[in-house]
Amino acid sequence: MSEFVCRVADADGRVFSHVEAANTLDEARQKLAERGLFVYSVEARGGRVGSLLRRRTGRQIGGSDFLILNQQFNTLIKAGLPILRALDLLATRASSARLRPVVEQIRDHVREGKSLSEAVDEAGVFSKVYSTAILAGEKSGNLPGVLDYYIAYQRVSTGVKKKIAATLVYPVLLITVAIIIVTYLVTGVVPRFALLYRDMNVELPTPTRVLIAVTVDYRFLFLGFVALLALIAMGVFLWSRTDEGGTALDRFKFRLPLVGDTLLKFQVAQFSRTLSTLLTGGTPLVAGLQTATEAITSKLLQSTVAEATQMVREGESLHAALASKGVMPKMAVDMIEVGESSGAISPMLNSVAEFYEEEVNLRLGAMVAIIEPVLLIIMGMFVAFILISLYLPIFSFSVK
Repeated sequence: MSEFVCRVADADGRVFSHVEAANTLDEARQKLAERGLFVYSVEARGGRVGSLLRRRTGRQIGGSDFLILNQQFNTLIKAGLPILRALDLLATRASSARLRPVVEQIRDHVREGKSLSEAVDEAGVFSKVYSTAILAGEKSGNLPGVLDYYIAYQRVSTGVKKKIAATLVYPVLLITVAIIIVTYLVTGVVPRFALLYRDMNVELPTPTRVLIAVTVDYRFLFLGFVALLALIAMGVFLWSRTDEGGTALDRFKFRLPLVGDTLLKFQVAQFSRTLSTLLTGGTPLVAGLQTATEAITSKLLQSTVAEATQMVREGESLHAALASKGVMPKMAVDMIEVGESSGAISPMLNSVAEFYEEEVNLRLGAMVAIIEPVLLIIMGMFVAFILISLYLPIFSFSVK
């Protein structure tokens, strides 16, 4: 069992630090929440670097294999098989070989008398949304129905992520090819031409002198500058993994023209779909908000929803709690208010998710349509400058 340094607040608003013993960061948060404490941050004892390493090694299982496993499990349960028997079959016959040991571990815990949700949570490789959904299914006695909701949620979430990844493949490929070409020219071609021109002892045109100065004469200074930028980027990345840094960086990102609004709406769509799935499965609103908060990757939105959760626990409406922080898009807040007024908050959250997912897809498509030709032009101009600068002296010889 590990120890986690937690920054929390009690019901009287007193903020203090506390050391909590737990197996995972999620478990520490859950324990604190159960005692009525408002959680600001939780870090593994040993510092932020240790916390980062823990997050890296404790990666969650997801993707197509996990989706298929859930479909198989749900089909077996619907067919009337007991949970333990269904787990026995999946432990030996699951389509994904890498998931079989995990299923075996869950089966062993269930056989020892633990509930399925407890066994899934203790496996430590599934998202909190999944274990909470199963818990709601157990409490409501409708586990197959809840799994149907979760599978639909997983299909849509996976589909959206795949669409975004597919949209960004070509720009990433262009950038990679450009870096490879320029690196080869700068490290292999330019130095040879520089030696040739020095041996010939000729006066070089200004573009050629600039190119040789940057890539040959001041190469190590240039590489040092690149290394410095890489170190700064690494420092910013590590800082962004902390609560304070992540929140500050999110505020900056969300204020960027075009890109910021798209990033925020994608996060809101993920949150809305997660909360909608949990509420549809029978999870109470406060518990659903706590779990949906843990599924958000944005530190700013995560802290916003966490504070809104505390306000809802104290009797505030969800739309008012979210609106008070000024982070959520106004349309999302208005739609949630309509859902609360009509008693159909879960379908309305689903509508929020669908609306923003569609808008994000359209905006990404439009941005990529602009970025692709711009990247091609910049790459072409950069390569053309290098080649023209190298051959200008030869052209001047031929003219003479």
